[in-house]
Amino acid sequence: MSTLTPTEDVLSLAEFKQNSAELIERLEETGRPLVLTVDGEARLIVQDAAAYERLFDLAERQELIEGIRESLESMRRGEGIPFEEFKKKMHEKYGLPMERPNEK
Repeated sequence: MSTLTPTEDVLSLAEFKQNSAELIERLEETGRPLVLTVDGEARLIVQDAAAYERLFDLAERQELIEGIRESLESMRRGEGIPFEEFKKKMHEKYGLPMERPNEK
């Protein structure tokens, strides 16, 4: 997906309403969002569903990476508990088996 082009990708809400069919087709072809303005001020971003899903997936992936990074930093600081102790606590609290079925 390419970056926004101010002269092509920013337009008024009125322009979008007048040319919505053509602009929706352009959204799908380019994958670039449109910035819609009201009284010259950016108010809305419009994008096709595929581009939105890609953006959403990237945000989810970034949150996952950040969680892993924070967990690794926590381990480096010596925080947390050993896995065997964790298993024992889960067994005591939730009745989870201490061993996997194929470990017996």
